[in-house]
Amino acid sequence: MKEEWLTPDELAQRTGYTRQTINKWIKREHWITKPKPGVQGGKARVVKIDERVTAFLDDTRHAAEPAGAYLARSNTLSALLSSFVQQMTTQEQEDLEKWLLREGVKGLLQRLDIDSK
Repeated sequence: MKEEWLTPDELAQRTGYTRQTINKWIKREHWITKPKPGVQGGKARVVKIDERVTAFLDDTRHAAEPAGAYLARSNTLSALLSSFVQQMTTQEQEDLEKWLLREGVKGLLQRLDIDSK
């Protein structure tokens, strides 16, 4: 099995943590590192992804995750618009409703400079 070595940035991207958090854990947990090949100056390092690192990340991920079920949200236009409206104040919603009733879809498309051809 080939050893896997990742930079803190790569590890952060894979796990969803920040590079700063990864660097803190590298020092605190005494993970195995070595200089990054081809980089001079000695500060750039890569982390050996071994059982200790994997187990630590697995334990940390579960501890940080809130309990409960997650529902996949659709990225459809109607879901997006609904989300926008929910984030608006009541007054903003009322004003938008009045504007849409007055201007209609054609007015909205013109305002957004969307050609309806």
